[in-house]
Amino acid sequence: MAVQRTGGVAGQSSSAEARAEIARLSEAIRRHNTLYYRLSAPEVSDAEYDALFERLRALEGAHPDLVHADSPTQGVEVLSDGVDTGEEVAVGLEGGVEHLAPMLSLDSAHDLETVGRFHERVLEALEGEPPRYVLEPKLDGASVELVYRDGAFERAVTRGDGRAGEDVTHNVTRVRSVPRRLSRESAPVPREVSIRGEVIMYRSDFEALNEERARKREEAMRLAREEGRDATGVGPQPYKNPRNVASGALRQLELDEAKARRLTVLAFELLEVEGGEPLETHTGTLSVLGAWGLLTPERVRTARSVDEIAAYRGAFEADRDSLDYEIDGVVAKLDDLAQRERLGSTSHHPRWALAYKFPPRQREARVAGILTQVGRTGVLTPVARLEAVWPEDGLEPEAGIRLGGVLVSRASLHNREEVERKDIREGDRVLVQRAGDVIPQVVARVEEEGVERGAPYRMPSACPACGAKAVDRGPFRACPDQVGCPAQLKARIAHFASRHAFDIEGLAGRTIDRLVDAGVVSGVADLFELAVDDLAPFVKEGKATQWRRNLVAAIHARREVALDRFLVGLGVPHVGAAVARSLAHRFGELEALRGATVEELQAIHGVGPIIAEAIRGFLDRREVVETLAELEASGVRALPLSLLPDVDAAADEWRDKRVVLTGRIEGYSRRELASVLVGLGARVTATVTGQTDLLVAGANPGRSKVEKAIELGVELLDERGLRERLGRSAAATQAR
Repeated sequence: MAVQRTGGVAGQSSSAEARAEIARLSEAIRRHNTLYYRLSAPEVSDAEYDALFERLRALEGAHPDLVHADSPTQGVEVLSDGVDTGEEVAVGLEGGVEHLAPMLSLDSAHDLETVGRFHERVLEALEGEPPRYVLEPKLDGASVELVYRDGAFERAVTRGDGRAGEDVTHNVTRVRSVPRRLSRESAPVPREVSIRGEVIMYRSDFEALNEERARKREEAMRLAREEGRDATGVGPQPYKNPRNVASGALRQLELDEAKARRLTVLAFELLEVEGGEPLETHTGTLSVLGAWGLLTPERVRTARSVDEIAAYRGAFEADRDSLDYEIDGVVAKLDDLAQRERLGSTSHHPRWALAYKFPPRQREARVAGILTQVGRTGVLTPVARLEAVWPEDGLEPEAGIRLGGVLVSRASLHNREEVERKDIREGDRVLVQRAGDVIPQVVARVEEEGVERGAPYRMPSACPACGAKAVDRGPFRACPDQVGCPAQLKARIAHFASRHAFDIEGLAGRTIDRLVDAGVVSGVADLFELAVDDLAPFVKEGKATQWRRNLVAAIHARREVALDRFLVGLGVPHVGAAVARSLAHRFGELEALRGATVEELQAIHGVGPIIAEAIRGFLDRREVVETLAELEASGVRALPLSLLPDVDAAADEWRDKRVVLTGRIEGYSRRELASVLVGLGARVTATVTGQTDLLVAGANPGRSKVEKAIELGVELLDERGLRERLGRSAAATQAR
């Protein structure tokens, strides 16, 4: 997706124009945050994202009266469901676990001039005192907080929104590079310590994992052929890149051994320390982390000048493709911890560190053809089919190109306006890059002298799937037949059955194609009317009976799903898992949401005027009303979150209460107790503030937390009081 840029200086924009653009930029940034941090599927490059963020920051600087507390530039997003997290919480994982200290993002630079300005700001803040920087590779994995208490590993939490995330202790305990207890042999261990690390998968381990999947896929295809089924797409498909595997594996409910043994955590920062000997430098911190038994990044250096930073980055960039791990740049951070304190941080990033990013990986390719894909909303997307300019690595030209170790065979041309602006044609030599090192996109055409070009590409005037006359929607061309177009129906069913929606195991790809092409399914509600015999034509007689039974059983088992999953499955515009969860908490039941006004929708955090109008318009569409009626007639029900096992609507004494835990409660680890309280609707935080409602103090509580709670008038609850209150909550649940 190309970044839409607006001309003019921020300060010269009218207030109305600025307000509109701030709203647009904020929604775009939140969407990209969702794609990157929650779904591991970035749609724009880091440089494009940074340009959006800087434009928003400039506009807000010129119009401070238009800055909202929930702006992406202001730090933490707070969901309306009572969990302080801007990250999608996977079903079954404990969300809203607050970090002991914020896990901030890094300000970034893509050119040496920006690095120079960072250095000048540091010099000015230190009043001429010469800084020394520590230089490290910027690891491209998934950030995680590791918490140790009295040297014993207590919990691991994803970065989330930087302030709170998901509890992934059950998975991190299986990662071999994370010690269960910190070593005391070479360095003293503090009473409590929070460590920031990056979960990565080495490229060699990633390749071995894909080799295992290839063997399983070959076996699954063999069995499918023996049973008379179509073997296309059967079995586990290869993973695309190590970062996505690491991020996804970290947040799986059950981490399989194949992935667990190939994950590694590299520790690189102390977030919070209680007790122990004070540290003065970051180099000393890295030394202590290693002494405790943690792995730390390699090739760490120190520098005092911009030129040294540039040389370090250049050396890593030259070696980038030969490294056994993914990096997307280098990081320069002040070594002196006292100097860091003097510079401080914004709500978004520390002022004492900078990420100096690499440019996106690029490679030349030949456009073998331009295809048109039809999405579930009818949008027609031109896609370039790529072949190598010359055969590489023994691959046939039509196999694609190697880009950062990944085989790329297709690249998006985005939309009608983009393909016309870039004038990409069949046969052209083009420059391809992976946005965010993930999404392949055509950057530009490479000029070739004396080469006759093909005819200009034109978006089709009719839908290639159903023949309906296409219509233009802004820069996009789309098929208007949302009911009769088979390509849209297939995409809608795939989305409906996906992991974040109805999560129907076995319903994907070729199976969906066959159901639609055979006319067995003409809408999502038809899925729930399927019988085992309906699938018989898809396999040889007498074969794969168990497969048919399993698929029908998997579909029928999802007749009742949580309201947030139901909304995601419907494909409500702009509504991902996090917004769907907020809508489900606010309105409770589907009928209440269907009757909501635009103003009521807009009052929900994360739902701006554009999204509110889109939701209202979607729910009013005739085909959506008909689909909802058909689903109801098929026995499909959207469950209010209050009816789900881990949500106790009657436990009002915990709901929305900010709770801090200190000391030990017999029979509970801190993680287990936090999980129970979050399930009851509480917000478990790490520090006592004026907003804290309750301090649970078990045996040997932290003295500073108790004193702070008394000073602020926060209610104290000992172990006996806690058990009484938990008992009342349990009784309320049973009474319902």
